[in-house]
Amino acid sequence: MKQKNGHWLGLHRVKEPQGLLPQPAWKLNPEPVCHDNELLIEVDCLNIDSASFHQIKEGAQGDVERVKEQIFAIVQERGKMHNPVTGSGGMLIGRVSEVGSLFPAGNLQTGTRIATLVSLSLTPLSLACIHSVDMETGQVEVQGRAILFASAPYAVLPDDLPEQITLAVLDVCGAPAQVARLTQPGQRVAVLGAGGKSGLLSLYHARKQAGMDGQVLALESREKACDEIHELGLADQVIQVDARNPVAVLEAVTEATDGEMADLTINCVNVRDTELSAILATRDGGTVYFFSTAVQFTAAALGAEGVGKDVHMMIGNGYAPGHADLALNTLRESSGLRAVFESRYRMATG
Repeated sequence: MKQKNGHWLGLHRVKEPQGLLPQPAWKLNPEPVCHDNELLIEVDCLNIDSASFHQIKEGAQGDVERVKEQIFAIVQERGKMHNPVTGSGGMLIGRVSEVGSLFPAGNLQTGTRIATLVSLSLTPLSLACIHSVDMETGQVEVQGRAILFASAPYAVLPDDLPEQITLAVLDVCGAPAQVARLTQPGQRVAVLGAGGKSGLLSLYHARKQAGMDGQVLALESREKACDEIHELGLADQVIQVDARNPVAVLEAVTEATDGEMADLTINCVNVRDTELSAILATRDGGTVYFFSTAVQFTAAALGAEGVGKDVHMMIGNGYAPGHADLALNTLRESSGLRAVFESRYRMATG
């Protein structure tokens, strides 16, 4: 289906190689000219996804100026924030500058502050400068412009939540929505990387859906995050373990479940080499939901085969109907969870 002056999926923005969709393409045209089926956004904050930011920070050896340089270089080279190592991006917030005549905007007006609900890896983006980077959260204050295609969802920023918290939550809003759909009453659910933002939101909905007859296990490597999960009461058991150690994860989950293993395992870890841990934590016939973009799906498929595990494996989908409202309402429902997000997501200068 073609729209006047462009394609609703953004094919007209692909520079290299021709014929691909914007996400797998190497380079996009980020020219800040609003086609009839596009939205032009004045961008002031990026939320680099956790796996990507972890990799960039490691590559820069924790130096904030080098992190800025790497982010700027990626955007300049590719016309989008698409990390060539992790293949992932993040999301942004900004102000609507122009609405194309064929863009399905409803009552959306220029000047409205919105968050995009699609990956930066497919969003045409140009940056004038990077003001600051929060080295803990991956939130980046910038001056730039972005294009949103007619096919892409977005959310108008709410008035009752700080923007930095809203950005952090919406960046991972696919995870709690999928967990809420997958978890059944009475199930055993294990969440790997439980102390991160996607992990905490997933724990909340696993606990809510599994009910008191279910069992929710939180697996997390950082002591402080484990303490926060304890205080929030989101899990029946909090296990401090490195998800890159599949044998340690297997032993911990075996003990916690009396050998029954998890019916559903959610992988929210932001580093590589955690595929087998999630697989081994899950019973035969159970489901593993890989939300993390650090996951290598070839490793997951071959790893399951290698250890003789018959599990259903799902690729994390960042989109589900109503996912933005569900994630934001989670913080409205849980004052404790909101307090944790408020303590973490305050922009730092640097």
